[in-house]
Amino acid sequence: MAEYLFFYGTLKPNEAPRDIAETVRTLRRVGSATVPGRLYDFGDYPGAVIDQSAKTRIKGELFELPNDDSALNVLDDYEEFNRTDRKNSLFIRTRTVVTLQGGRQLNAWVYVYNRNPGSGRQIVSGDYSESRAA
Repeated sequence: MAEYLFFYGTLKPNEAPRDIAETVRTLRRVGSATVPGRLYDFGDYPGAVIDQSAKTRIKGELFELPNDDSALNVLDDYEEFNRTDRKNSLFIRTRTVVTLQGGRQLNAWVYVYNRNPGSGRQIVSGDYSESRAA
């Protein structure tokens, strides 16, 4: 069964930093997608807060993962997600329902911000790339 990962910020292929760019290139793009919630800008990176009751949507891209855990291991390290210490992880990788353009829904991994987002500026449009270009 295929595994998917939703990207909304610096993991997107055109945004990926050099140290993870090679890993990101191994993923197969499925398409543009959204998840319900709020997106915040923390300066060097965005952070998502998933909220199924939110009226706002976070915009991003859905990718299919390789059949092994190699990509997830690299990305977990980059996102400072520690499976054995979730409480102290900056981001937590969790599953959520992602909606593709056209309405198809899939379960996918997403990295959600694991702190109080109070210090961040909410990106009302839900689009990190667009907010950086403004």
